[in-house]
Amino acid sequence: MNPRIRKVTPTEDYKLILTFTNGENGLYDCSSLLDFGVFQELKDKSYFNKVKVIDGTVTWPHEQDICPDTLYLDSKKENV
Repeated sequence: MNPRIRKVTPTEDYKLILTFTNGENGLYDCSSLLDFGVFQELKDKSYFNKVKVIDGTVTWPHEQDICPDTLYLDSKKENV
């Protein structure tokens, strides 16, 4: 099992700065999701910025979420 999300910080360009439970940091780009289904609502930057961590993954008020395994595997690991 991959680590889960401990902390999330949104950026102005639809990216998420993530801190994982294993101490690693990553940068996940959400821009490729913005034209699909329930994720279209994330185009509104004020709504995108309402992201928070619940049960080890990121989620928004209208229940959009991204699998924590996807976030870990597809994020660019770096010192952010």
